[in-house]
Amino acid sequence: MKPVRSLRFRLLAFAALVLAAALLVTGFSLSALFTRHLERRVGQELDTHLNQLVGNLRITPDAGISLLREPVDPRFQAIFGGLYWQVDDLTTSTQLRSRSLWDTQLGVPGDVLKPSQTHIHDLPGPQQSNLLAHETMVLLSAPDGDHEVRLSVAIDRAELNALATGFAKDLAPVLAILGSVLMLGFLLQIGEGLRPVHHVLAGVSAVRNGTRKRLVADGVPKEIAPLVEEVNALLDAQDLTISRARDRAANLAHGLKTPLSALTSDIERLRAKGETDIADDISELAHRMRRHMERELARARLRHGRSQERTRLKPVVDGIFRALKRTPAGEDLELRNDIGATVAVPVDADDLNELVGNLAENAVRFARSQVLVDTEVAGDAVVIRISDDGPGLDQAGIISASGKDQRLDQSELGAGLGLAISSDIVDSFGGLLELGSSPSGGLEVRISIPLTAPPP
Repeated sequence: MKPVRSLRFRLLAFAALVLAAALLVTGFSLSALFTRHLERRVGQELDTHLNQLVGNLRITPDAGISLLREPVDPRFQAIFGGLYWQVDDLTTSTQLRSRSLWDTQLGVPGDVLKPSQTHIHDLPGPQQSNLLAHETMVLLSAPDGDHEVRLSVAIDRAELNALATGFAKDLAPVLAILGSVLMLGFLLQIGEGLRPVHHVLAGVSAVRNGTRKRLVADGVPKEIAPLVEEVNALLDAQDLTISRARDRAANLAHGLKTPLSALTSDIERLRAKGETDIADDISELAHRMRRHMERELARARLRHGRSQERTRLKPVVDGIFRALKRTPAGEDLELRNDIGATVAVPVDADDLNELVGNLAENAVRFARSQVLVDTEVAGDAVVIRISDDGPGLDQAGIISASGKDQRLDQSELGAGLGLAISSDIVDSFGGLLELGSSPSGGLEVRISIPLTAPPP
């Protein structure tokens, strides 16, 4: 299984983990705080019952203890009602209990308790219950001396636990709503935080497509600004390298042009002396060298990427036809330009002249009476069709001519470079070049030029 490489997913997963941990801690903390608050509130209630017991405690004439009035909470009267009280006279070993204790008693610990102090204990209660107990010590004056009386009030913790459980159930949906709102906030925060990255990505795509030369650094956050600067510096270095490579290719091609011209003269002299076989071999080698030289010169002139402006097709084709009409091959042909006046493509004008001119020249060379250039819109692309009524090519010839470094005519020295340069130009702006048969029986070249940027 491939690792997840989405930065958005990683940030969202991290936010979800942190949010889940925070909600769990918040839930347990609030439940614990509620339980402590509940115990304090119940403790105050137990202290109130203790004070009522102390206020109603009396010494009887026979030196016993009694209550003038028992606490009024009905739970004291219900057997095992959950609320209990107990009074122990440590001096006379007598005991008073609430009716709720029935035949049991509170197992009060034997800790040292000073008068007016209040101790809090957890005690076992009736029917295996767990009790929260408050107890205090008072001294009662009597004719036989002071009596130490220990008073205890206890409540079943099951009531406290039920209240705490109810609070937790009420708290759960609140935390769920809070978590949903925070998660939505995290989504918005992550989206806003990644927005500059998407802007940089769009800028890089625009640079790749040729619609922009450099990334725009204005308004970019300071954390992303170094990346923009590095990308621009890389583009500067790339342009410098490409410029130097073009210069070297042009210098090399021009350096070979003069020797090739001299070699052509030597070939003619060999033919004049009757050395036709040697002259033909040298001519073929010179022809191949010239083809590669011309292609490198064309590549050095080629502007890679899409143009920022659209070039109208009709004026370009009109100019090419005017030039071809003055050549021996084109002066007797009908050169038709059926392109609409408003048709435009996002290709540099020089590259468009190189592309259409090369293919139109090949069409003029093989046409019998007519060369036609027209266009059609296919989806989000403009298709330029250059067709002639010449002999055309069969399927094998089309496949052969569509290969790299192939020409429509390899028999005549200096008769153009064919489809190689045209393919380079079409590839530079993400287009497609195809060969087929024209309606008049000759060859048709279709150039698909996308109007929008192709995917990376």
